[in-house]
Amino acid sequence: MIKEFKKFIMKGSILDMAVGLVIGAAFTKIVNSFVDDILMPPIGMILSGIDFSNIFIVIKKGTDTLGNYNSIEAARNAGAVVIGIGVFINAIISFIITALSLFIIIKLFNKIQEKTVKKEKDEKESKEKVCPYCYSSININAVKCPNCTSDLDVK
Repeated sequence: MIKEFKKFIMKGSILDMAVGLVIGAAFTKIVNSFVDDILMPPIGMILSGIDFSNIFIVIKKGTDTLGNYNSIEAARNAGAVVIGIGVFINAIISFIITALSLFIIIKLFNKIQEKTVKKEKDEKESKEKVCPYCYSSININAVKCPNCTSDLDVK
């Protein structure tokens, strides 16, 4: 059982997945910082100085009976129950940016892979010909078809 587990863990796909998760977590932090610190402040400024991270609804007041909170953190620190609409908006924007980034990366990877496969296919086709009798692919230098054993014309 230990040998099987070791074999499973040492598979390339598991290691690739682990590396992907670590890189993905780091990438998520970068995207979140981009959204929170770079993208949202100008958008908030354009929209009359709105700070999206501080858009919230107080459902139940905390220890402060007035319920006037300057920020979502102040409300939560006072024990208020809040719905963080702005935080949710930031999370949606972060998700969209992350998804778009991954889409672009995967699209580029697929394009590169497609070119490589096409190049390999072209190289393979240039080394093969079709037997005129059985229509199987054979080496371009073959004088006899290995499948139907027909003699081939050498050009």
